[in-house]
Amino acid sequence: MAPAVFDDVEAPLTLEEEAPKTLGVLDQGAFWANLGVSLLGFSGALFLLDPLGGKPLTFTGAIVAAVVGSLIGTAMVGLAAIPGARTGQPAMVLLRGLFGARLSYAPTVLNIVQLLGWGAFELWVVATGAEAIFGDAVPYGVWVVAAGVLTIALTIRPLGALRLLRRYVTVGVIVSMVWLSVALFSRGPSLGAGSWDAFAPAVDYVIALSVSWVPVAADYARHSRSSSGAFAGIVGGYTVAQVACLALGIAALALVGNDAEKVWEPFVAAPLGALFFGILVLREVDQSFANVYSTSVSIQNFAPRVDRRIISVAIGVLTIAIALFADVNSYGAFLSVIGAVFVPMFAVLAVDYFLLGGAARWNMAQDAPLRWLTLPPWVLGFAAYWIVTVTPTVAWWDGMWARVRDAVGFVHQPWMNAALAAFLVSALTMLAAGLLARLSATRSVRHGR
Repeated sequence: MAPAVFDDVEAPLTLEEEAPKTLGVLDQGAFWANLGVSLLGFSGALFLLDPLGGKPLTFTGAIVAAVVGSLIGTAMVGLAAIPGARTGQPAMVLLRGLFGARLSYAPTVLNIVQLLGWGAFELWVVATGAEAIFGDAVPYGVWVVAAGVLTIALTIRPLGALRLLRRYVTVGVIVSMVWLSVALFSRGPSLGAGSWDAFAPAVDYVIALSVSWVPVAADYARHSRSSSGAFAGIVGGYTVAQVACLALGIAALALVGNDAEKVWEPFVAAPLGALFFGILVLREVDQSFANVYSTSVSIQNFAPRVDRRIISVAIGVLTIAIALFADVNSYGAFLSVIGAVFVPMFAVLAVDYFLLGGAARWNMAQDAPLRWLTLPPWVLGFAAYWIVTVTPTVAWWDGMWARVRDAVGFVHQPWMNAALAAFLVSALTMLAAGLLARLSATRSVRHGR
């Protein structure tokens, strides 16, 4: 009878209700594996293969970069999920413990903005993927609205959506990926020569793909039966799926001369390709579901008593509108900039929670006091990321950081990795600040005695 009871349990409507612990490691693994397979990943494999433009990696180098970057990124996501699994709190509420209630609003706003952008991206991907199969028979806007309505429906019963993914969708995705892999690799794609010169930027790119989920991991892990199950599901499910997705994307790109705009053509042209590619297009809705649901839960950090279903419908409609009327392609560079926020933020969170005793003392109430100590390490890590990175984004932004490099005399070396640099700067700064604060407090107590 227990499974039947679990099947009827749903996520709480407000933050004042306790989060049920119903998801096992298979639920988490299937969910994150589905997130690891993305149509954007197929075209985005070009950034893995040639992140600097004109200096492509070898196929082996690209796959190794995908594995290394995925393991590093998913380990960060998995660790970020553990506090959520232990406390039952969503990601942005956890930041009250890290920064204090008011200061947590800043990353919450950034998270909402990036999730709205990604949600619109995903609806655009679904619509353009459907057009790749069916042509212009159905207008773009119809596909966007249909995908958006389905997304909203999934957010109404999010735990039911995750169970649905595990039982049915994941099987279809696995079969589709295997079938399409055999079809594409059997055509003998010319993967070409290359070097390992761009290995570090390629790893940066893959870490960024993974770590973009750091600020939402706890939204789902809070329903996990154990923190170890949440961690294993994320690292195992997402890593395997993302590496497979990127490898298949490289093969598809090789068949179309590395033209990212034609990357879906080999999938549709394969035997039964339209059917299996269609399954992947439909599955893409779980990406928009994750973005819309996490946006709704993030907003509850400001409005904990508002029904998440009302917020989900409003956010879903807004996401549809963005996908219909905004130039979502121009949003990509901004998302790259804002994504650099979350590697150093995770470093500060990990050090404070796991090493400085945050697990025992975090205050996640609505009136949690400000903790200014955690802000400088976060800012320094953000700066370190952009000083070290060589991946191009937007001209004015890249130019600003080029001037900073010149001012401090920094010279980039091929082995340097921006994500790891940001993590190390924030982690070490936070650790030093925390230890100094503890020492100062100890001295004050002694002086008082």
